[in-house]
Amino acid sequence: MASPCLSFILLLLLLLLQQSCSVVSRRSTNAYIVYMGERPHDEPELIKETHHEILTNLLGSKEAAKESILYHYKHGFSGFAAVLTASQAKVIAGFHGVVRVVPNTILSIQTTRSWDFLHVNPHSGNGILSKSGSGFGSIIGIIDTGIWPESESFRDKGMGKIPSRWRGKCQEGDQFNRSNCNRKIIGARWYIKGYEADFGKLDPSGGVEFLSPRDAIGHGTHTASIAAGSLVENASFRGLARGSARGGAPSAHLAVYKVCWSTGGCSSVDVLAAFDDAVLDGVDVLSVSLGSAPPLTAYFDDALAIGSFHAVAKGISVVCSAGNSGPYPQTVINTAPWIISVAASTIDRAFPTVITLGNNRTFVGQALYTGKNVNKFYSFVYGENIFSSHSDEDSARGCDTGSLNATLARGNVVLCFQTRYQRFTTTAITAVQRVGGVGLVFVKSPSKDVTPSAGIPCIEVDLITGTSLLTYMASTRKPMIKFSHTRTKVGLQSSPAVAFFSSRGPSSLSPSVLKPDIAAPGVGILAAWSPASSSLTTDQMTQKELPPDNFKIESGTSMACPHVSGIVALLNSLHPTWSPAAIKSALITTATVKDEYGLHAVAEGAPYKQADPFDYGGGEVDPNKAMNPGLIYDMGMKDYLHFLCSMGYNSSAILLISNSPCPKTRNRNRNRDLNLNLPSIIVPNLKKSLAVSRTVTNVGPEESVYIANVQAPPGTNVRVEPWILSFNSTIKKMKFKVFFFSQKRVLGRYSFGNLLWENAFHAVRIPLIVGTINADLLYG
Repeated sequence: MASPCLSFILLLLLLLLQQSCSVVSRRSTNAYIVYMGERPHDEPELIKETHHEILTNLLGSKEAAKESILYHYKHGFSGFAAVLTASQAKVIAGFHGVVRVVPNTILSIQTTRSWDFLHVNPHSGNGILSKSGSGFGSIIGIIDTGIWPESESFRDKGMGKIPSRWRGKCQEGDQFNRSNCNRKIIGARWYIKGYEADFGKLDPSGGVEFLSPRDAIGHGTHTASIAAGSLVENASFRGLARGSARGGAPSAHLAVYKVCWSTGGCSSVDVLAAFDDAVLDGVDVLSVSLGSAPPLTAYFDDALAIGSFHAVAKGISVVCSAGNSGPYPQTVINTAPWIISVAASTIDRAFPTVITLGNNRTFVGQALYTGKNVNKFYSFVYGENIFSSHSDEDSARGCDTGSLNATLARGNVVLCFQTRYQRFTTTAITAVQRVGGVGLVFVKSPSKDVTPSAGIPCIEVDLITGTSLLTYMASTRKPMIKFSHTRTKVGLQSSPAVAFFSSRGPSSLSPSVLKPDIAAPGVGILAAWSPASSSLTTDQMTQKELPPDNFKIESGTSMACPHVSGIVALLNSLHPTWSPAAIKSALITTATVKDEYGLHAVAEGAPYKQADPFDYGGGEVDPNKAMNPGLIYDMGMKDYLHFLCSMGYNSSAILLISNSPCPKTRNRNRNRDLNLNLPSIIVPNLKKSLAVSRTVTNVGPEESVYIANVQAPPGTNVRVEPWILSFNSTIKKMKFKVFFFSQKRVLGRYSFGNLLWENAFHAVRIPLIVGTINADLLYG
């Protein structure tokens, strides 16, 4: 046995080695985005030469510049990505023509009954699917983890010709060649330079990744098939949710941009390169189920905000997930006003699973398990009572990683409770599987989201049921439990409700911009999947290997985002001249805030509450009504630039971005952000009174009259001038003002109301949101 002194020396050497390895892994150089704003001209090769000149001046030689550079951004905007030291990045930030130097960051992915639930039905002659030709001719770009091209969802039977405007390509790589593209998947690219610059070369030999557009994770395949998957009959996840799976715009084409990797997320350097190529390729819509959790960075430091800004400038609608950090306020992400940010809501499908105890008493939970040998009694143990020697009761109660005693858990079903420190069902599933448990009952706050479990049955129940199970266990010497097969039931639960996990507003970066914008189905969504992501799993009850999955049920704002992307593609086919802002307005002003029973939608949380605009934006998307919104709140890039000016970005940066400076009027910042022509009005800090202006464009019948209907936020008086809008052949646009008068004498929370412009055919609704402050109380 080694002496204590020698042991200490060895430990010290090990710690020093670990520290050394850590320093090496961080690297002295990293990838940086050098953002230079709007392109000075339309000559990509000349733009590349400019980038090389800048780097040559910094690094001293053309050879060093070419070796350093990773990407040239030259189609939608100007800039480049390069490997630099921190001091070099600081120097280049001061160069003429450079707007911002942004370090590479890692974004994360945010993870069909749903289309029937939204009434997007091919059998309805007057519905959006029929009138838009199912998205015929539209091209949806998917920036994600790639695609599994062999999936039935991407067959091109019945697809139209590839649009002549398409300029993309089918990039080859590991197990992916040009034949994998067709009239459905018309383009596929992959990006890894930014990822490898910070993390080193990716080795695909272990079979966990493909250096190609092929999807090793499943997430990109899932989102692409939700947006534009072809019809697949008899699709299911291991027999559950069986039916016809299809995308929202089944006749739309797909362009795939793989930027995310199974070994470590999505590099912002690569994401920005994908945006740049998508602009060149000719997509109509970009669906981006990615993002970074708060705190939010400034718009010019956010690759997704930069890329989307220039895409929107080219007429491309950009749809993003709103984040999965709910139900906490101010957690919403992707908050730029030019982006459509999507919250996740539930649909009316449930997966009931019956629990039977040894005393024959039954309870109902939810699960996604279809294995065999479920109708058999097993011993039932409580996690808190079987904690491991290196853990404690609190950790074992939630079945945290490594908290359970293998001897006491093996062969048993384990009861676990969601705790303050262990909230996730997936963590409990893994913990129980590792110690040989054959089943799990996980007790958590009420939610319609169900976690898939392959190796063991996992039944999720609420606290009332969980407490009853615990009482039973305490009343008998040998508790026993068995499960029924999971069933699929439709129409038994009221929906939509905002999902527990869906991030909430207000925006922590721009409180005057309502986020999220809209809600769409994102809970329990069946769609195509990559079989490569299904690692060999053994059913603990039968000890048989499970087959890989070609379809899977997933939840997240990642799933909500492509629902809206598909709808945007349909609207783009119907209204090809509409701007991204016009399409966004149509979605928001026609959304519903009621469930299918006419009751006000709720938001899952602790506790449930009536949903408000910080939960769902304008409400649950209603595709058929969005076809004909009556009025739209339209905007152009000039409006967004004025918004950026109001946020304090300097004129030289704005000039580089747009070739036009901030306005030189006095008090240019005053209320400019409040007057951005959004289909919502937020006044974050109403002191006494304030006037906000908006402009609407008539896209309905030429001769139309609308009357204002104000539902004032509690504690606020609201007046609209003019209160009647009359349109004719010469008057297409009209401006109005909304006056807010605070009635509160104390600090108040946000309150919510609506402004509707109504006639016999339309009710054009925008949310009104007011937060009041008492200046005398704060500063007196």
